[in-house]
Amino acid sequence: MAATKISATSATAAPLSDGRRERSRSSRSRIASAMLELVAKGEVAPSAAQVAEVAGVGLRSVFRHFKDMDALYREMSEEIEARVLPILLRPPQGATWQQRLTDLAERRARIFEAIMPFRISANIRRFESPYLMQDYRRLLRLEAETLEAHLPEHVRADTMGARGLNVILSFNTWRLLRHDQGLTVDEAKAVVRRMLDDALAQQSGA
Repeated sequence: MAATKISATSATAAPLSDGRRERSRSSRSRIASAMLELVAKGEVAPSAAQVAEVAGVGLRSVFRHFKDMDALYREMSEEIEARVLPILLRPPQGATWQQRLTDLAERRARIFEAIMPFRISANIRRFESPYLMQDYRRLLRLEAETLEAHLPEHVRADTMGARGLNVILSFNTWRLLRHDQGLTVDEAKAVVRRMLDDALAQQSGA
Protein backbone atom coordinates (compact mmCIF):
# COMPACT_ATOMS: atom_id res chain seq x y z
CA MET A 1 0.00 0.00 0.00
CA ALA A 2 2.82 2.37 0.93
CA ALA A 3 4.59 1.57 -2.32
CA THR A 4 1.41 2.48 -4.22
CA LYS A 5 1.26 5.87 -2.49
CA ILE A 6 4.88 6.63 -3.29
CA SER A 7 4.36 5.70 -6.93
CA ALA A 8 1.30 7.94 -7.21
CA THR A 9 3.10 10.85 -5.61
CA SER A 10 6.03 10.46 -8.00
CA ALA A 11 3.67 10.32 -10.96
CA THR A 12 2.00 13.62 -10.02
CA ALA A 13 5.27 15.32 -9.08
CA ALA A 14 6.84 14.81 -12.52
CA PRO A 15 4.25 16.82 -14.50
CA LEU A 16 4.36 19.59 -11.89
CA SER A 17 8.15 19.72 -12.13
CA ASP A 18 7.99 19.75 -15.93
CA GLY A 19 5.45 22.56 -15.79
CA ARG A 20 7.69 24.68 -13.57
CA ARG A 21 10.64 24.14 -15.89
CA GLU A 22 8.55 25.12 -18.89
CA ARG A 23 7.32 28.29 -17.17
CA SER A 24 10.89 29.10 -16.21
CA ARG A 25 12.08 28.65 -19.80
CA SER A 26 9.18 30.77 -21.03
CA SER A 27 9.98 33.58 -18.58
CA ARG A 28 13.67 33.53 -19.49
CA SER A 29 12.83 33.64 -23.19
CA ARG A 30 10.44 36.59 -22.68
CA ILE A 31 13.09 38.48 -20.71
CA ALA A 32 15.75 37.95 -23.39
CA SER A 33 13.27 38.92 -26.12
CA ALA A 34 12.34 42.07 -24.21
CA MET A 35 16.00 43.07 -24.01
CA LEU A 36 16.40 42.60 -27.76
CA GLU A 37 13.19 44.52 -28.46
CA LEU A 38 14.21 47.50 -26.33
CA VAL A 39 17.67 47.77 -27.86
CA ALA A 40 16.32 47.32 -31.40
CA LYS A 41 14.00 50.27 -30.79
CA GLY A 42 16.92 52.50 -29.80
CA GLU A 43 17.09 52.08 -26.02
CA VAL A 44 20.89 51.79 -25.86
CA ALA A 45 21.07 51.14 -22.11
CA PRO A 46 17.81 49.54 -20.96
CA SER A 47 17.34 49.06 -17.24
CA ALA A 48 16.24 45.83 -15.58
CA ALA A 49 12.95 47.54 -14.71
CA GLN A 50 12.31 48.36 -18.38
CA VAL A 51 13.12 44.81 -19.40
CA ALA A 52 10.78 43.42 -16.74
CA GLU A 53 7.94 45.70 -17.87
CA VAL A 54 8.24 44.75 -21.55
CA ALA A 55 8.61 41.05 -20.68
CA GLY A 56 5.57 41.17 -18.41
CA VAL A 57 7.42 39.75 -15.43
CA GLY A 58 8.44 41.05 -12.02
CA LEU A 59 11.81 42.71 -11.49
CA ARG A 60 12.87 39.86 -9.20
CA SER A 61 12.16 37.42 -12.03
CA VAL A 62 14.73 39.19 -14.24
CA PHE A 63 17.48 38.63 -11.71
CA ARG A 64 16.29 35.11 -10.91
CA HIS A 65 17.03 34.15 -14.51
CA PHE A 66 19.98 36.50 -15.06
CA LYS A 67 22.19 37.21 -12.07
CA ASP A 68 23.04 40.71 -13.33
CA MET A 69 22.72 42.91 -16.42
CA ASP A 70 26.00 41.53 -17.75
CA ALA A 71 24.39 38.11 -18.00
CA LEU A 72 21.52 39.64 -19.95
CA TYR A 73 23.93 41.39 -22.31
CA ARG A 74 25.73 38.08 -22.76
CA GLU A 75 22.45 36.43 -23.76
CA MET A 76 21.77 39.26 -26.22
CA SER A 77 25.26 39.00 -27.75
CA GLU A 78 24.99 35.24 -28.16
CA GLU A 79 21.57 35.55 -29.80
CA ILE A 80 22.75 38.19 -32.30
CA GLU A 81 25.95 36.30 -33.07
CA ALA A 82 24.02 33.09 -33.72
CA ARG A 83 21.99 34.97 -36.33
CA VAL A 84 24.82 36.62 -38.24
CA LEU A 85 27.90 34.41 -37.82
CA PRO A 86 26.87 31.86 -40.48
CA ILE A 87 26.39 34.75 -42.94
CA LEU A 88 29.70 36.36 -42.01
CA LEU A 89 31.64 33.10 -42.35
CA ARG A 90 30.11 32.11 -45.69
CA PRO A 91 32.82 32.29 -48.41
CA PRO A 92 32.47 35.45 -50.53
CA GLN A 93 31.78 35.21 -54.26
CA GLY A 94 34.16 36.35 -57.01
CA ALA A 95 36.78 35.11 -59.45
CA THR A 96 39.54 37.32 -57.99
CA TRP A 97 40.44 38.29 -54.44
CA GLN A 98 39.44 41.89 -55.23
CA GLN A 99 35.98 40.77 -56.32
CA ARG A 100 35.68 38.62 -53.20
CA LEU A 101 36.50 41.62 -51.02
CA THR A 102 33.86 43.68 -52.81
CA ASP A 103 31.32 40.94 -52.13
CA LEU A 104 32.48 40.79 -48.50
CA ALA A 105 32.01 44.56 -48.19
CA GLU A 106 28.42 44.29 -49.43
CA ARG A 107 27.66 41.43 -47.08
CA ARG A 108 29.19 43.19 -44.07
CA ALA A 109 27.13 46.28 -44.80
CA ARG A 110 23.95 44.19 -44.47
CA ILE A 111 25.18 42.48 -41.32
CA PHE A 112 26.46 45.65 -39.65
CA GLU A 113 23.22 47.47 -40.40
CA ALA A 114 21.21 44.66 -38.79
CA ILE A 115 23.32 44.45 -35.63
CA MET A 116 24.18 48.13 -35.23
CA PRO A 117 21.84 48.95 -32.31
CA PHE A 118 23.00 45.88 -30.40
CA ARG A 119 26.70 46.58 -30.97
CA ILE A 120 26.27 50.23 -29.96
CA SER A 121 24.44 49.19 -26.79
CA ALA A 122 27.16 46.69 -25.85
CA ASN A 123 29.92 49.20 -26.72
CA ILE A 124 28.47 51.79 -24.36
CA ARG A 125 28.46 49.36 -21.47
CA ARG A 126 31.78 47.63 -22.20
CA PHE A 127 33.80 50.17 -20.20
CA GLU A 128 31.97 48.97 -17.09
CA SER A 129 31.97 45.28 -18.00
CA PRO A 130 35.05 43.03 -18.30
CA TYR A 131 32.94 40.50 -20.20
CA LEU A 132 31.70 43.01 -22.78
CA MET A 133 35.19 44.48 -23.21
CA GLN A 134 36.55 40.99 -23.82
CA ASP A 135 33.72 40.29 -26.27
CA TYR A 136 34.40 43.58 -28.08
CA ARG A 137 38.04 42.64 -28.59
CA ARG A 138 37.04 39.14 -29.71
CA LEU A 139 34.75 40.61 -32.38
CA LEU A 140 37.53 42.89 -33.59
CA ARG A 141 39.78 39.84 -33.98
CA LEU A 142 37.01 37.97 -35.79
CA GLU A 143 36.57 40.84 -38.26
CA ALA A 144 40.31 40.94 -38.94
CA GLU A 145 40.72 37.17 -39.24
CA THR A 146 37.76 36.65 -41.58
CA LEU A 147 39.12 39.39 -43.84
CA GLU A 148 42.71 38.14 -43.73
CA ALA A 149 41.55 34.69 -44.81
CA HIS A 150 40.62 36.14 -48.22
CA LEU A 151 43.77 38.19 -48.81
CA PRO A 152 46.62 36.86 -50.95
CA GLU A 153 50.00 36.46 -49.32
CA HIS A 154 51.54 39.62 -50.81
CA VAL A 155 48.69 41.73 -49.41
CA ARG A 156 48.93 40.14 -45.97
CA ALA A 157 52.67 40.88 -46.06
CA ASP A 158 51.87 44.58 -46.52
CA THR A 159 50.92 45.11 -42.88
CA MET A 160 49.80 48.73 -43.24
CA GLY A 161 47.76 47.98 -46.36
CA ALA A 162 46.07 44.97 -44.75
CA ARG A 163 45.26 47.00 -41.65
CA GLY A 164 43.82 49.73 -43.84
CA LEU A 165 41.52 47.22 -45.53
CA ASN A 166 40.43 45.99 -42.12
CA VAL A 167 39.52 49.53 -41.05
CA ILE A 168 37.53 50.14 -44.25
CA LEU A 169 35.51 46.94 -43.77
CA SER A 170 35.08 47.22 -40.00
CA PHE A 171 31.91 47.70 -37.98
CA ASN A 172 33.39 50.83 -36.41
CA THR A 173 33.70 52.48 -39.84
CA TRP A 174 30.13 51.51 -40.68
CA ARG A 175 28.92 52.91 -37.32
CA LEU A 176 30.81 56.17 -37.89
CA LEU A 177 29.24 56.65 -41.32
CA ARG A 178 25.71 55.65 -40.36
CA HIS A 179 25.43 56.73 -36.74
CA ASP A 180 27.91 59.57 -36.30
CA GLN A 181 27.76 61.15 -39.76
CA GLY A 182 24.09 60.31 -40.33
CA LEU A 183 24.53 58.91 -43.84
CA THR A 184 21.88 56.75 -45.42
CA VAL A 185 22.61 53.09 -46.03
CA ASP A 186 23.27 53.74 -49.73
CA GLU A 187 25.51 56.71 -48.96
CA ALA A 188 27.51 54.70 -46.41
CA LYS A 189 27.87 51.84 -48.89
CA ALA A 190 29.13 54.28 -51.54
CA VAL A 191 31.76 55.68 -49.16
CA VAL A 192 32.97 52.20 -48.17
CA ARG A 193 33.06 51.14 -51.83
CA ARG A 194 35.06 54.26 -52.77
CA MET A 195 37.60 53.68 -49.99
CA LEU A 196 37.84 50.00 -50.88
CA ASP A 197 38.31 50.70 -54.60
CA ASP A 198 41.04 53.23 -53.83
CA ALA A 199 42.81 50.77 -51.51
CA LEU A 200 42.56 47.94 -54.05
CA ALA A 201 43.88 50.20 -56.83
CA GLN A 202 46.90 50.98 -54.69
CA GLN A 203 47.45 47.28 -54.05
CA SER A 204 47.21 46.55 -57.76
CA GLY A 205 49.75 49.24 -58.56
CA ALA A 206 52.21 48.14 -55.88
